[in-house]
Amino acid sequence: MKAIFNPCTLKGNVSAPPSKSMAHRYLIAAALSKKKCVISGVDYSEDILATIDCLKALGAEIEIEKDAVTVISENFMKSASTVLNCRESGSTLRFIIPLVLCLKNRITLQGSTRLLERPLDVYENLCVENKFDFIKTENSVTVCGELKSGEYEISGEISSQFITGLIFALIYIGEESKIRIIPPFESRSYINLTLSALRSFGADIAFEDDYTIVIKKAKLHSFSGSVEGDYSNAAFLDAFNYIGSDIQVNNLKADSLQGDKIYKKYFAEISKGVPILDISDCPDLGPVLIALASLKNGAILTGTDRLKIKESDRGLVMHEELVKLGGGLVFGENRITVPKQNFQENAELNGHNDHRIVMALSLILSKYGGTISGAEAVRKSYPSFFDDLKNLGAEVKLK
Repeated sequence: MKAIFNPCTLKGNVSAPPSKSMAHRYLIAAALSKKKCVISGVDYSEDILATIDCLKALGAEIEIEKDAVTVISENFMKSASTVLNCRESGSTLRFIIPLVLCLKNRITLQGSTRLLERPLDVYENLCVENKFDFIKTENSVTVCGELKSGEYEISGEISSQFITGLIFALIYIGEESKIRIIPPFESRSYINLTLSALRSFGADIAFEDDYTIVIKKAKLHSFSGSVEGDYSNAAFLDAFNYIGSDIQVNNLKADSLQGDKIYKKYFAEISKGVPILDISDCPDLGPVLIALASLKNGAILTGTDRLKIKESDRGLVMHEELVKLGGGLVFGENRITVPKQNFQENAELNGHNDHRIVMALSLILSKYGGTISGAEAVRKSYPSFFDDLKNLGAEVKLK
């Protein structure tokens, strides 16, 4: 699918889509509760559908009605399929692997080639240390083991998804355990989201100190609640306000624990000068910060190495697309310099099968016009993105 833009400004009110991060966590926690739970405010992006499919394959009964998901989990982890499809969802894959390592059965998790290119070393090392099976191919990873409660050490420099996945497994096992995080601890905010979600279901889990998570034995209870708005995707909407649009983004929780809430501070700094912005705790903001900075005064982004292991190598592909527009980026060690740039009009760009690249390029093309191929990638996290832009007055056609 191609998105064809004419230059335009946007005006009106829009609701931020539900948080994909919280939806993953609520749905998995609901399955772990072994009770009937109703999670409302769910947006059925490709990633969330992947998690739902995997929970079903692991024995949970799931009913969907409009934006509400009912999870009936009495048989969760009792009647597991031997093959689970994670599609292109890194969260699903990394959250589910430790859970199936509790089953003592050989389970294969399938996914796209790009998904399986993303690092799984933490789990591979865990399997090697415990003499579990871990077999990785181009499109799958097969594991078999019997994970136990206890004390685990894990690097804080890797994706927080590995830590969250291990937390889910230790909650399922149900005995007291500890996770010691080796500093530096990046993406701490995502772990806070995990703990917050699990506490809603009665989990007794907390930081003992800055780097130690204690999971105590506790019986989970039923919980029904709504998924809060997503600051990660709201950033791509709010960014239009900094290039001449007038949009009110609603459905955002002021006291949210989401780390990407920092986008408001970063956008303000980009508007004032050429800031140095650390994105080690908010890598999903990388593409929109690059896009906005290139349209404003420029910026220097640090903590950028993790951009390489997302749905695309986000720094590199943003550079490739900015070159087509007559600009580009400058790369250093764990940093990217974004110069202030004057772009050419009506460029033909590529979304690289990455939802956040497509949304970031949409910001630029709303000013200069042009085409983005592979625009359907937004279905991964924000299926209604282009509909929302059109309702706000964007001059964009989909072909």
